[in-house]
Amino acid sequence: MDLVIGGRKLKSRVFLAPMAGVSDLPFRKIAREFGDFVMYSEMVASYAVIRNIDRTRMMMELTDDEWTGIQIVGADPKIMAEAAKKSHELGAPFLDVNMGCPVKKIVKTEAGSALMKNERLAAEIIKTVVEAVPIPVTLKIRLGWSDDHRNAIQIARIAQDNGIQLLTVHGRTRSQLFTGKADWHAIRAIKESIQIPVIVNGDITSVETARMALKESRADGVMIGRGAMGNPWLLRQIHDDIDGIPYDESTVPSRIATIEKHIQEITTFYPSYKVIINGKKVLMMYSRGRPNAAQLRHRIMTLENEAQIKGFIYSNHLYARNAVTT
Repeated sequence: MDLVIGGRKLKSRVFLAPMAGVSDLPFRKIAREFGDFVMYSEMVASYAVIRNIDRTRMMMELTDDEWTGIQIVGADPKIMAEAAKKSHELGAPFLDVNMGCPVKKIVKTEAGSALMKNERLAAEIIKTVVEAVPIPVTLKIRLGWSDDHRNAIQIARIAQDNGIQLLTVHGRTRSQLFTGKADWHAIRAIKESIQIPVIVNGDITSVETARMALKESRADGVMIGRGAMGNPWLLRQIHDDIDGIPYDESTVPSRIATIEKHIQEITTFYPSYKVIINGKKVLMMYSRGRPNAAQLRHRIMTLENEAQIKGFIYSNHLYARNAVTT
């Protein structure tokens, strides 16, 4: 069965997660090199959207050729609706409502995963946002607030009844944060309770875990988060595996070419005073899982300018081949 959002047939069942401080435009441009995945912007606060805060506008920046949704978070239906309208005006082809973020500063405002404790307000926000814009709206949730308050099925039905076109479920409760193991099997009951597509999320860091997550959840697709940080090759590997295509690394950019382009995108996108911070962060991501990663990170922290960052890519032979972490 084809996976469709808003009448659009998707080219992949692999989704790139909205990750705060990670899913900026340079990161998404690199991910796009590996396939036509559905992507999301970094989560943006609805009140910051309507106030036109410069940093938030930068987080919402899209390119003409990417099918990327803007993810908004908040607890006020009217403000969320206005943020949705603003996102549509900025060219977002679809929106995502965040009801899964477990971070304290978000849940203390009754937003993010805190909304799973308030089904009435969750329903009002979903209905108001869907009615505010002519583009598809998706939703991201968790299994519930805690082990004794798992109501993802109820929220899923509310979402479907109020016009949500696709649901992503992270297989943990809010109380778990990112500890323990994602419960993919629990997502199966959610999938069986609704008709809209369901995407499984959480602990998908390899082809093997993607296979298991799909098998246990019976979901329509997978959302990759931290597993893609410094390893965009994983998106393509999982996509090819789902489609039954042998992965051919010769068809994707080499490791060093990818890192080089990522740094160049950082340099082009950010003002000069942010290039060093973000450039070092990118190198840190690509050092994950590499031999002598601790030494690499120590050396990265000593870099002081753009020239040193670019020089580090070429001087370090560990980055110089198509070696891919899985």
